This record gives sequence, structure tokens and C-alpha cells, in this order.
Amino acid sequence: MSAAGASPTLTQRDVPPRVAWALEEAGVPPLLARLYAARGVRSADEIDDALARLLPPSELLGAQGAARLLADAIDAGQRLCIVADYDCDGATACAVALRGLAMLGAAPDTLGYVVPDRAIHGYGLTPAIVDLALAQRPDVLVTVDNGIASIEGVAHARAHDVAVVVTDHHLPARVADAVVLPDANVIVNPNQPDCSFASKNLAGVGVVFYVLLALRSELRERGRFTAATQPRLDALLDLVALGTVADVVRLDANNRRLVAQGLKRIRAGRMQAGVAALFAAAGRDASRASGFDFGFAIGPRINAAGRLSDMTLGIECLLTDDAARAAELAQRLDAMNRERRQVETGMREQAEATLDALLGSVGAEPPSALVIYDAAFHEGVVGIVASRLKDRVHRPTFVFARGQGGLLKGSGRSIPGFHLRDALDLVSKRHPGVLLRFGGHAMAAGCTLAEDAFALFDGALQQVAREWLDAATLSRTLPTDGPLAAEHFNVETVRAIDAEVWGQAFEAPVWADEVDVLTQRLVGEKHLKLTLRHAGSVREAIWFGRSEPLPARVRLAYRLSVDEYNGRQRVQMVVEAAG
Repeated sequence: MSAAGASPTLTQRDVPPRVAWALEEAGVPPLLARLYAARGVRSADEIDDALARLLPPSELLGAQGAARLLADAIDAGQRLCIVADYDCDGATACAVALRGLAMLGAAPDTLGYVVPDRAIHGYGLTPAIVDLALAQRPDVLVTVDNGIASIEGVAHARAHDVAVVVTDHHLPARVADAVVLPDANVIVNPNQPDCSFASKNLAGVGVVFYVLLALRSELRERGRFTAATQPRLDALLDLVALGTVADVVRLDANNRRLVAQGLKRIRAGRMQAGVAALFAAAGRDASRASGFDFGFAIGPRINAAGRLSDMTLGIECLLTDDAARAAELAQRLDAMNRERRQVETGMREQAEATLDALLGSVGAEPPSALVIYDAAFHEGVVGIVASRLKDRVHRPTFVFARGQGGLLKGSGRSIPGFHLRDALDLVSKRHPGVLLRFGGHAMAAGCTLAEDAFALFDGALQQVAREWLDAATLSRTLPTDGPLAAEHFNVETVRAIDAEVWGQAFEAPVWADEVDVLTQRLVGEKHLKLTLRHAGSVREAIWFGRSEPLPARVRLAYRLSVDEYNGRQRVQMVVEAAG
């Protein structure tokens, strides 16, 4: 089998026995204790999701300065404009900011927002977005999920006597290896220099939530309310949890607490009208909400607005308190998401045909990095297609589409061991001027370049990949939790696991067992339906996207799900890989 389609090597996570035992002694059920220990948890304190365990906002550099500026603005009745971003993190951050400021005393007629159109304005607080915001006559601009690299935009706003509070979580810009920050009145970002906040992994929505916590504390000190009468900002945690999971940030202990608290509120029926409507539109049961729902059902419906239109529709869905209006907006987002899937399918098929031709020309081994462009590609879906191709070939991947003014807009996804934003930075240093704009994270980044620079960028990125990636990094592995004992193969186990918080860098359990394949058949032309003998019992299984038959005995990596039909519940194995 070619490297492009090679099965991953199945590995088993190490479970430190003393840690697992200590977690059990602290009251954690044995199976969960094993899973947590394998993911680096060392004490029960790390899995205590109580709100009191959240890192204090006083440790987040800039949060108190932002609180003082915003408190002064609220006291003076100044106009506040939120500058949002066009993904789910940006939309939830905008909704959290507007809802939270209103809860903390800002008059409704002093609050507004703007959100860039991906195709017209590009990303961040650009001068053009500032001009759009100036139509609202703001006294203060508050960026959410953007702004840390918006040097020109912040300067443009300050030149018009508008104060700027940047709340962001992205990496700052660098020039000649020196960090360059915008000249904002206040910057709140755990990834800015000199910030000692222990969680560098807050999403944009998490950062603005922390700013609101600091603002509430500031207003409490000013006598606006007491600890007993202060607004309950935890009512916003459904939005914080959604944006955190949808942005695929690392779920460290602090982020897991934010997500866990949001999920608890949703399961109890305490959520924004728009969140409830999106669960209904997606056909998901909110009383059993999980991070999986955020990442694969709710988040994509909000993201569809930013990909195919503009994010105003998604933000309005999260802002309305009218259930009927929320349902209408959620249905429109659902329809937009179906359209997005159709666009994505066509683009992915086209990109994979290009990839197949490339692999045919270079042999079975894919290049060190994959860079694909087609003039017919849709700018809003390049990131999703890049992710799909990256998963297929296990290579850093960029996909480009033609944007406004004929410039190429690219979105990239990476593999462990290859910091994508740092790679772009190195390309920019080696080839000054080839990247007109770039930014992002280790695993996801974006850039803009002229069409005639495409070949140069392709070669430059591949050169960096050849230098940075070794055979071990380029080999696909799938960490598993080893065999699953027969006594755990039940609905109760699945429910207990689903109730926990899993996600980026804290992956949901995947088991690995030797099984006998009793029957196998294709369903829907591309999914393998299986009957297996596992631990002496017959099990049902499905492997989505797999059409090739399996041998009579094979080692499978799988997760568990509950299949419900006609009121009956049955545990099903969802196969991830064979090895």
C-alpha cells in the first residue's frame, strides 16, 4: 500500500501504575483512572472541574488593565464596539463579550459589533474594518480572537481617537526575530511576552471570558454590586465551551474545566436560545451533550456562515433570546452547512485527483509538504480540504484559492512535530516579500501571496519540511488505550466516557484488540459493516469510509458508541484503523 494510504502504526499509551492507583484512591473509577493517567493527569485536583479551580484572572497579563478601561467606559456611557472574527471561536467570543458587557451594566444602545467578511476584508483588525466600525461612532474597540498582529489597524483606530483593547490568543507578529505588538491601549493575550498565565491554550472566547471576570471584580470593588448580587457570568459558559472545542485548542486542565462547566449547563437545559436551536437543527440531544457535538455538529454549522457568507448570521443566532428567531437562524445555518459540505466534497475530490496525479509522478512517497491550488476552489473551504488531505497523506498541507484582487489565500494544517506558523516565518525570512500576510498556530495557519509566487512558496515550504521532518515524524501512528476488558463493553461505560471532556491533546479513548471477522459487507457504498468476535462475544462494528475487505483475523483500533434504534440501545465498535 502506498504511503498516501498506509495504515497507522498502533501504539499503546503508557499508564503509570502509581498514578492510576492514586487516582483510584481519590475516588476515580478504575477505567477512568487508567485513561486519565495515560493522558498525563497526575492528581485528582487536575480533573476537579469546579469553577473555583479556574486559574484566577489576576494572573492574565492585561486583564486588570482592560477591566479598568472598560469599567470607566461603562461608567461614562461610552460606546463599545466588538471586532469579531469569522469562525466559531470568534462568533462565540463576540456573543460572550456583548452578553457579558450588558450583564455588567453597559447600556444596550452603547454596544455594537462588526465582523469581517472573509472574502472582502480578510482576517483581523485591518484599517478597512476600523473604518467599518467607525460608522458606529465607538469610543472603544474591543477585538475578540484577533488583533495581536493588527499593527496598522490599531494605529488607524488610535489616530481617530478610538481606544483599543486587544483580546486574542494567537501568536504575535515577529520582525527580525523580535516580537512586535500593536500600540493598543491594553493587550490581553496569554501568548504575549511577559504573560505568566499558566494556560497558554485559552481560545479567543476563553480570553474574553477572563476579561469579563476581571471586569466584574473591578466593578465590585467600585461598589457597583456585592459578591452576593453580582451577575452570574457562568451563564455564558455554554458559549465558552462551544468556542473552545470548536477552535481545537489544547484541552489543558483549565480549558477542560471551562468545557466541563459549559457541558453541565447544556445537559441541564441551561443554555442560550441559539445553542438549543443549533442542537435541535443538528438532531443532537442536548441532555447528552458532549465535546464531540461541539466539534462535529454545532461548531461546523456556525462556521458555515463565515465560510460561505459572513458570520453575522452565526453571531445573531447566539445573541437572540427569542426561541423562534433562534430556530429560524439555526435552520438557515443548517442549510448553509449542507451547502458547505457539497462545496467541500467537490473541492476535495478535485484536490485528491491532483494529489493522485502528483503521487503518480513522484512515486508512492508523498512530498515532504503538500501545496495545492486551483482557481476554482472556494476560499471559505480551503482549511477543511487541507485538513482532509493532511489526514490522508500525513504531511503538512496548504490549500489555496483565489481571493479578492487575484491574490491567493491559503489555509494550512500540520502534523505533530511541524510548527506551521514557525515554518511560514522561516519561509518569509528566506524569501522576503513572497508572503504578503501570514499567521496562525503550530497546527493551523494561513497566508496570502501573489499567484506568480505560488511555485516559489511551494518549493520553499517543502524545503523547510525536508529539513525539519524525519522518518519518525513522517510515520503515522495512532495512540491507543490497549485492549478493552469484556466487562467494560456496555452502555454504562460508553455513557461514563461520553460524560467526560475529551479533545485536542486529551484525546477520547481508542481501544485496540485482536478480533475475528465473522461477516463484512459494504453499506452506503463506502462504509464497512462488520460482525466481529471480540473477547469471546459477537460484536457489531462499522468502519466509516473503508471499502477494502479485512482479513479473517485482525487487530483493530476502535472507539465505542451507543446505537439506538426503536428504543433499544446497543454498543457498537466504530473502527478507526487496523494494524
